Amino acid sequence: MKAANDNHNDELIGRTREVWQPRLGRDVSRDEAKQIAASMTGFFAVLAEWSRTDMPDPVNDNGDEANTGDQGARDER
Repeated sequence: MKAANDNHNDELIGRTREVWQPRLGRDVSRDEAKQIAASMTGFFAVLAEWSRTDMPDPVNDNGDEANTGDQGARDER
């Protein structure tokens, strides 16, 4: 499994360099690409956490089971 992770990491580092080098206008080292990838991952993790905490609870989600007022009622047909 380590080889699969290494391949994924190599692809991530390579893609990070490919995306950021033109934007920065200079060569991005492997270590810099690792730092950029880690920073971007952390940034989006924070955004996702904020999004989860900012979402309002659904109006009908009060933790109680549905109460329709007809508990125990039978269809007498």
